Amino acid sequence: MPLSSLPPDTLRRTRLLKDGPSGSGPVLYWMSRDQRAADNWALLAAFHTAKALSRPLRVLFCLAPSFSGASFRHYGFLAEGLRLLARSLAAKNIPLEILAGKPGLSVGNRAHSMNASFIVTDFDPYPEKRSWKADLLETAPCPVAETDAHNIVPAWIASPKKEYSAATFRRKISPLLSGWLTDIPEIQPMPPTNRDGSVPCNLPEHFPALVSAPDAGFPLEWIAPGESAAAARLRTFLERGLGKYAQDRNDPGLDGLSGLSPWLHFGHLSAQRTAYEICAAEDTESSRAFLEELIVRRELADNFCLYEEAAGTYTGLPGWARKSLDNHRNDPRPFLYDIQALENAQTSDPLWNAAQKEMIIRGKMHGWARMYWAKKILEWSSSPEEAFAAALFLNDRYELDGRDPNGIAGISWAIGGLHDRPWPERPVFGTVRYMNYSGAARKFNVKHYIEKNDFLERSIQ
Repeated sequence: MPLSSLPPDTLRRTRLLKDGPSGSGPVLYWMSRDQRAADNWALLAAFHTAKALSRPLRVLFCLAPSFSGASFRHYGFLAEGLRLLARSLAAKNIPLEILAGKPGLSVGNRAHSMNASFIVTDFDPYPEKRSWKADLLETAPCPVAETDAHNIVPAWIASPKKEYSAATFRRKISPLLSGWLTDIPEIQPMPPTNRDGSVPCNLPEHFPALVSAPDAGFPLEWIAPGESAAAARLRTFLERGLGKYAQDRNDPGLDGLSGLSPWLHFGHLSAQRTAYEICAAEDTESSRAFLEELIVRRELADNFCLYEEAAGTYTGLPGWARKSLDNHRNDPRPFLYDIQALENAQTSDPLWNAAQKEMIIRGKMHGWARMYWAKKILEWSSSPEEAFAAALFLNDRYELDGRDPNGIAGISWAIGGLHDRPWPERPVFGTVRYMNYSGAARKFNVKHYIEKNDFLERSIQ
């Protein structure tokens, strides 16, 4: 069995999804979530399997025609990242082939045409991708394995069940980190003959013709895709931002966050590499706070999507919160805004409008502001179901790091108390945690944040 040939650190991050006879063709790595050549356990698993079987190695990526409301600017970021990735892989004599269509079926059919010997794919619990994996397992002509290259501790090892809170998850994952938070081996080049007969990277220059995505938001000029840009941002954060992270992270008016989430989302940056570099720095309140977000909170979101079949829907919220929200379903709302008013930042709350403008223009809203933003949508919607759908729609359409377990978990926390506890009861919110403008004003300079985003809006007009 090919997996037995994997090095121990790669093997323990990999699990077999489908067994069966192997073809005489190449080993395929279906890359989806982790779009990088370096620090990629899934690519390493495919590499070692190809070596053990003496077969060529091919990397496939399938461009889905639509994905959870992603817009053209998301597809543009993805496409440019793939172009850069193709060059990085080519330097190691590993070809990247781009497919288009329904991902699981397209990869399965390509595996048939190549008489593939083995398929390795990325672990990804995002709800929309469940059908992709099912389609692959149904159509693949050979064994299929998945490798968790996105989490530091593979999600199925970190916990065997859906966790109630960050506290319960932290107690499980923290003792494991010393054995899992290691350096990551560099993949060695394949022989030049590995490229013989391969299909060149065929991502069309005019790829929008292949997708049916809305044209949402403005061009993203402040951020560049790819592994090099991600590594540069990580270095900048380590040198200039980490020291004051604990102090500045909850002030949306400051540049106190790492800014790494878009690259982590697209897989241009490894969370394990990031955590390894942070741990190599001085142990401080800031480094501990950052690792809490990067490891516990981020991997808790994967835990939720892995074990909750209804993740990403209102029914996936905790029962206590849904019951409490239902009890307050008919409470008067201070305002009611439809999705168009929300999308256009036309509310009575200048702080909320500033957060929405930040997201529309930059494709990235400050983390604290995103919590406030989602909770106000609950307060201004005619039902909690409507609020959940609106928040998820806007998050996925505009955020670079939307369409992700973190986005689902964050909105589920804000609107439905996921991983939280009941709070004192109040109108509309019931026992779900409440946030308001005056509370924000006590925490940071709200006026400065509003002015910053008003200036941002004027600069693009």
